Amino acid sequence: MGLRFGLLGTGYWAAETHGAALDAHPDATLAGVWGRDPAKAAALADRYGTRAYDDVDALLADVDAVAIALPPDVQADLALRAARAGKHLLLDKPVALSAAAAGELAAEVTARGLASVVFFTNRFSDTVEDFVRSAAAEGGWHGVRATLFASIFQPGNPYGASPWRRERGGLWDVGPHVLSVVLPVLGPVTRVTAMSGPRHTTHLLTQHEGGAVGSFAVTLDAAPEAKAFEIVLHGERGWVPVPGGDRTAVEAFGVAIDRLSAQVGGATDEPCDVRFGRDVVAVLEAAERSVSLGRAVDVATG
Repeated sequence: MGLRFGLLGTGYWAAETHGAALDAHPDATLAGVWGRDPAKAAALADRYGTRAYDDVDALLADVDAVAIALPPDVQADLALRAARAGKHLLLDKPVALSAAAAGELAAEVTARGLASVVFFTNRFSDTVEDFVRSAAAEGGWHGVRATLFASIFQPGNPYGASPWRRERGGLWDVGPHVLSVVLPVLGPVTRVTAMSGPRHTTHLLTQHEGGAVGSFAVTLDAAPEAKAFEIVLHGERGWVPVPGGDRTAVEAFGVAIDRLSAQVGGATDEPCDVRFGRDVVAVLEAAERSVSLGRAVDVATG
């Protein structure tokens, strides 16, 4: 029998990705749903033929693991609560909105020997994962240029009403996608310089341990005709684009379930665990501070 999961969250991503993947997975059981809105939790639980819980601790007592699809600050608190209850964690990105919160969570997971996976969507597609491993092994990279311009504040977009996305913008929402691909190839970031641009764009330069430099531009509020998703490495081979994902979000989340289960079974080579999630948050936090201070900021190490 596979892992019994509790789903924390009732929004679009929780329902259409987490819930759908857990319901379809042959070796996982969606054992219950909790949400901040009990009516939405009941509706989602009914959709997937499971139980709605009014109390988080009651759900935790009945499951082996939790999948969380909630705003990052809410996720961080509930994930820490779940870890202290001995539950394995399948989290969304970013894992928290501060390096301190992410570090506390990572320390708890490590101390308790728990399995953890952070769902950086494309890292669960073979095309991207194979490329990242190959590029990291090859070396010889001088840097990266990345542009992630989303346009979510258009009528009908399911993410456009998200308060945390409106407040934190593309740096925190799509920035983790870029960093999840770049950090394994270029190495840890030691210093960040960032500034704001039109349409809530964040532009940042990252200095990596080995000397490589990354150049990023991200926003959730691009003009509809300016949407872009491009990550290109450069080095001794010239300019090499990172491929796109080859799985839908639901398919990729199914792989994330597999990888969490593998850790529970003894695997120790998960590249997207909560410790990696903490490293990503540290870069994002440094970039946010750099925008505020108007100068370069060192990245806190875990």
